Amino acid sequence: MSLIGWLQIGLLLLAVFVFIKPLGLYMAKVFSGERTFLAPVVAPVETAFYRLAGVNENKEQGWLAYTLSMLAFSLVGFVTLYAILRLQAYLPLNPQGFANVPPDLAFNTAVSFVTNTNWQNYAGETTMSHFSQMAGLTVHNFVSAATGIALALAVTRAFARSQASTVGNFWVDLTRSTLYVLLPIAFVVALAMVAMGLPQTLDASAAATTLEGAQQAIALGPVASQEAIKQLGTNGGGFFNANAAHPFENPTALANYLNIFAMLWISAALVYAFGQMVGNRRQGWAFLAVTAILLILGTGIIYWAEAAGNPILTSLGLDAAQGNMEGKEVRFGQSMTALYAAVTTGLSDGGVNGMHGSFTGLGGLIPMFLIQLGEVLPGGVGSGLYGMVVFAVLAVFVAGLMVGRTPEFLGKKIEGREMKYAVLAILILPVVILGFTAVSAVLPFAVASIGTGGPHGLSEILYAYTSAAGNNGSAFGGLTGNTQWYNTTLGISMLLGRFAYVVPVLAIAGSVASKLKVPASKGTFPTDTPLFVGLLVGIILILGGLQFFPALALGPIVEHFAMLSGQTF
Repeated sequence: MSLIGWLQIGLLLLAVFVFIKPLGLYMAKVFSGERTFLAPVVAPVETAFYRLAGVNENKEQGWLAYTLSMLAFSLVGFVTLYAILRLQAYLPLNPQGFANVPPDLAFNTAVSFVTNTNWQNYAGETTMSHFSQMAGLTVHNFVSAATGIALALAVTRAFARSQASTVGNFWVDLTRSTLYVLLPIAFVVALAMVAMGLPQTLDASAAATTLEGAQQAIALGPVASQEAIKQLGTNGGGFFNANAAHPFENPTALANYLNIFAMLWISAALVYAFGQMVGNRRQGWAFLAVTAILLILGTGIIYWAEAAGNPILTSLGLDAAQGNMEGKEVRFGQSMTALYAAVTTGLSDGGVNGMHGSFTGLGGLIPMFLIQLGEVLPGGVGSGLYGMVVFAVLAVFVAGLMVGRTPEFLGKKIEGREMKYAVLAILILPVVILGFTAVSAVLPFAVASIGTGGPHGLSEILYAYTSAAGNNGSAFGGLTGNTQWYNTTLGISMLLGRFAYVVPVLAIAGSVASKLKVPASKGTFPTDTPLFVGLLVGIILILGGLQFFPALALGPIVEHFAMLSGQTF
């Protein structure tokens, strides 16, 4: 590790910190129905959408109607995207002449982008036409992210209101998230990315002459527009198979900075907007403090593990001072690869600029564990916020039991009903991840897909289901996922990780919204203090450790100690 490396990390996180408040205040105004500087341009378009869809923007929904609207929208999105992929060969903007996507891969991909996971069992530049990339995948990068924001807004209103029967209107939240937040910011970021060298063209490829004199076709396409919303919407699906390690997706150190900044900005600002909308900015900052502690801790461990190097490679004559550079871009180095890995897994982004499977055992463990914690650092746009609220509900209940105080959060009493829903939500990830991993680890045809034997092979399977159920989308590397078994089971994992989790969360919102909001008393445990931040960090780590440590001990932890002893598999 070096001072320059830590300065690079610190400057980027400082930039995010500076820009959180202005965007958070802007979003709070948008989602509270206040007029903003974009209203003269966007408001007529918004009104036109409501009229075409038959939506009454002034009529709100209860939690169940809100949930059913979200599920219906997601179902229609899945069906239309699946149809686009299956009919790709007959649709326009297919200069590459790609064939239709096979049924199992189309199912996996459609589920992946509808759930904001963007797991990719295909190489984009050799599988997806420009039409599929733009009208299919990029569109869902916007609306799946907007859906996550909408769900977070429903939870926010539940704690902001008193004795309310509604939590908002899903269609209004979806529309405003897209028109006022995602589209304008993505437009600016896409232009910045074009200026940095990302392609934005409808050409299929460019011809290049190699040093040997041969001709090579280099894939091109509308990369910048998809890359912008991929990061801003914490989607992570790359235009190219190598994702952000590809020079056309991430050409320079500055572009790498912008990629990481874009991942964090909207998600973190939404947490600040939460504090603004519930009338307690300190609560927003408390949540951000939790995410910062865990994110910086994760980055530091990855950076340390990778900079320390691999003694097995050192024994072969490699320079130990270079650390472990396997699977990393030289132009980004250890520090920015470590930060990118922690951010993309602490959020539900899934883009990568280095191969996680090439990290050391400990360096590869941290990205996997950050996903298993529920991706609340600060998570995907929206999903990280309502995930953090679930942990906060658990934390105040535990605090109430320990010190004999009333379990309250933001003036709402936390009772048995909310706790049952919260426990149901947090059980989804371990059941799906560990269940499918256990089955896949004993099925011969599933084991045949791993690239490396021993504990690393188990890590490949465990990471795949962790990434799918956590709606992350990053891959450990080595696992051949484009099989009927993995396409199907990973697709099911994505569906459960998104919808089986969010339904009980919205049920919590409905229950909390109907309660009387009471002012804090002497018996109330404060939830915006350093003490609560520490408690919340502890709850998140303990739950993650209890649920996943045994599985991690058999995979990356064993691999790390084997590496130290010089053993290979």
